[in-house]
Amino acid sequence: MMPIYLYTAVLCWQASKQKFYPKAYILGIIVYAAYATYKVFDANGLLDWINVHNEENIAETMKAEKPWIEETREFFGLVILIGVLVIDFLYAKKRTKI
Repeated sequence: MMPIYLYTAVLCWQASKQKFYPKAYILGIIVYAAYATYKVFDANGLLDWINVHNEENIAETMKAEKPWIEETREFFGLVILIGVLVIDFLYAKKRTKI
């Protein structure tokens, strides 16, 4: 999971230096959305957490002892990354007149 966060971090760092890569943002959004969709339907994913485990607290402890907790956290992390890339893309579009 670490390279996924690193990809977005590098793009944000580049944006802070006024260097924009709209195609890289779109690629990241597509890949993250596909992976997030997988996390929704995974056996221990988001739907399992909602339907089987009654939305058990996923922030109680940082140690994820149950697989559905880790999968659900990864899903929400992907949603945050998608949001960040969308913001970067819109800012790049405004700054570079794409």
